[in-house]
Amino acid sequence: MAFDHIAVLGAGAWGTALANAAAHAGRRVSLWTIDKTEADTIAKTRTSPMLPGVTINPAVAVTMSLTEAAEADAALVVVPAQASREVVTKAASLIRAGMPLITCAKGIERGTRKFMTEVIAECAPSAVPAILSGPSFAADVARGLPTAVTLAAGDETIATALSQAIGTATFRPYHSTDLRGVEIGGAAKNVFAIAAGIVKGRGLGDSAAAALTTRGFAELLRFGKAWGARPETLTGLSGLGDLILTCSSPQSRNYSLGIALGQGKSPLEALGSSKLAEGAYTASVLTEMARERNVEMPIADAVAAILDGRATVEQAIDKLLARPIRAET
Repeated sequence: MAFDHIAVLGAGAWGTALANAAAHAGRRVSLWTIDKTEADTIAKTRTSPMLPGVTINPAVAVTMSLTEAAEADAALVVVPAQASREVVTKAASLIRAGMPLITCAKGIERGTRKFMTEVIAECAPSAVPAILSGPSFAADVARGLPTAVTLAAGDETIATALSQAIGTATFRPYHSTDLRGVEIGGAAKNVFAIAAGIVKGRGLGDSAAAALTTRGFAELLRFGKAWGARPETLTGLSGLGDLILTCSSPQSRNYSLGIALGQGKSPLEALGSSKLAEGAYTASVLTEMARERNVEMPIADAVAAILDGRATVEQAIDKLLARPIRAET
């Protein structure tokens, strides 16, 4: 099973970084964007304003033609979760049957409460849904720094082949068949990263940060179990690994959003103009889904309440600290 030509749908920082990684793995890469200025800049300078100081591999060909990108053997869908339906729908009629569409978004669709691979299955039924997620920052991957992620597809042969196609000595996709576990880890950790950022922005200390991350992971495990995720996936790269990274680094947009909230900014001010912190859109959906299956998630509830304007940071913290002390579960 050869995947010699990889398309990357979305030329933001993460999409460009993954395009570079796939090119370094020896693949021919088509990087699709709808932004003409972006396309011209990449084509002429072999650089992207999203990744300053990074040279884009010559094997990466930028294109504004989705038809051209759809000629690839597999495609990485690297757009925000809430934009994924639109892009996958546009690509659906252009791709051949059996082509893997690998979502790289870490979120749950608002309104439908669908996971990203479910969006792919619904909008492009002839495609093979897959997901790539894990502890990774675009700048690290683009510069060839050692990074390990998880790539999951329902068929282990396809998951293995895709991992081998884009993997290198420094970009290491471990393969899995646990689609649900990988996407739950990626989506939920963003919400807890916001909470961790609030702790940092509020100056509550390292002990509080460690407690928050640990109890957030307990919530992630409970939610994952209720939705059929495998425990080993949630304790792996795309669960615990990604949680550790995004709950501790200002490179994480979600962590930075939380810091701004903790420092007193309103949700609108904290989110800013980029609106790329996936956790801001996932929090309320995650808590709704948790209630549907009677999963207790007090930290996620607190984040959703702050973002929705139902509670201030002070009120949310006071509510969490007023919870009864009990056995650790």
